[in-house]
Amino acid sequence: MKIGFISLGCPKNLVDGEVMMGLAQQAGHEITADSAAADVLVVNTCAFIDRAKEESVDAILEMAELKKSAAGKRLIVTGCLAERYRDQLREEIPEIDAVLGTGDVPEIVGAIAGRPGPMVSAVSLFRSRDELGPWAKGLEREAVRPGPDAGALPTYLYDASTPRLLTTPKHYAYVKVAEGCDYTCAFCIIPKLRGKYRSRDVDSIVREAEQLAARGVRELLLISQDTTFFGIDRGERGALARLLRRLNQVDGLEWIRLLYLYPTTITDDVLDAMAESPKVCRYVDLPLQHASADVLRRMRRPGNRDVYDKLLARIRRRMPDVTLRTTFIVGFPGETKADFDDLSSFISDTGFDHVGVFTYSHEEDTRAFAMDDDVPAALKMERKEALMGLQQRLVLARNRSRKGQVVPVMVDGPSPESELVWQGRLAGQAPDIDSVVVLDGADPSILAPGKLIQARIAGAKGYDLVAQPLGGF
Repeated sequence: MKIGFISLGCPKNLVDGEVMMGLAQQAGHEITADSAAADVLVVNTCAFIDRAKEESVDAILEMAELKKSAAGKRLIVTGCLAERYRDQLREEIPEIDAVLGTGDVPEIVGAIAGRPGPMVSAVSLFRSRDELGPWAKGLEREAVRPGPDAGALPTYLYDASTPRLLTTPKHYAYVKVAEGCDYTCAFCIIPKLRGKYRSRDVDSIVREAEQLAARGVRELLLISQDTTFFGIDRGERGALARLLRRLNQVDGLEWIRLLYLYPTTITDDVLDAMAESPKVCRYVDLPLQHASADVLRRMRRPGNRDVYDKLLARIRRRMPDVTLRTTFIVGFPGETKADFDDLSSFISDTGFDHVGVFTYSHEEDTRAFAMDDDVPAALKMERKEALMGLQQRLVLARNRSRKGQVVPVMVDGPSPESELVWQGRLAGQAPDIDSVVVLDGADPSILAPGKLIQARIAGAKGYDLVAQPLGGF
């Protein structure tokens, strides 16, 4: 059968989708990008915040409409929305034939075949999200436990023997080193969607890295909910540092990048391994969420401005050339102008290389849902735009000061704007989430995605750098 996949959300969800496609392909099915030609449609969903839920529901409804137009098609919904709202999905979108949560990844082959499992029969079609219950529109409601086994958290964890069909460009891939989360951040639903933290075996990760490198992958991105907690759940202190040193020896890899670090689990041995391993990018992705001590306390996040200043200073002492990336949430319940000013000054003083800012989303089943969502939506957006404007000014000034520097650039390929304009990234730029390097005057006939070249920085355009290729391809 032909299987059409739509995968939404974060890289961790993307890996789940790649595993499901790999399992389907191993079972003899054909993966197609043409949803209209597919016999089975799979929507791998996200449910972290309201906007993600709405995007997921819209995708499901679009595929339900497509299913209605062609007899015999099947529709399967997987991922975080399925884990969180499996009963509501069954009830309100009966065109869905199977609902698989985050722990049900291996069941995809049975769901495609229609074998007994979490199946429902087709009945009627809802034409838009407005016709669904309030759960699909982000409205406040009573918390509902998802599914008949509501007390059972997901436990699934893939390994190096699990088939994967990569959907990223051929030269980079994500590797999930762990699944789940043990933290209780007030704003976050992830522990209920993904289960408790569980690390993979180091040998399994290294084998997967070797397999990926043999397939042409040049950049490995290590991901989990807290990558620096890796191994601690297994009683293996120092496991991440050992993993980095072993991955540094894998032939064929050029860059190894850590994403999703946590402020209390960044240890000196990890920083030393990053500094001493040539293939490991001096890149620290550290979602700090805020800088006000009061807001952080209500968020159930560790630290304060003083603690963060000391942590970032420690990181920079060990890696003077480090790139710092972080994310913040504005509009958390109780956030005052003074709290926001603390955050703004923190950004100004620290000089982060990359900053993402999100407006707080009031999510049921989180501890913060019991709080009053008292910051108006317009003010949340105003604060977000103010911080992003500040960050853009800081980055533009820093980028302009780099004019004339010769830097290594990983070629990614044609830009989304034009096939004639190619782009790449520095070691301090992660794919999809950070800025890029526009390769001015590059000859596409002699460039290749995944190649490391030397380029001279010629200027800046907003967040992005403009550079002229010098060779190395």
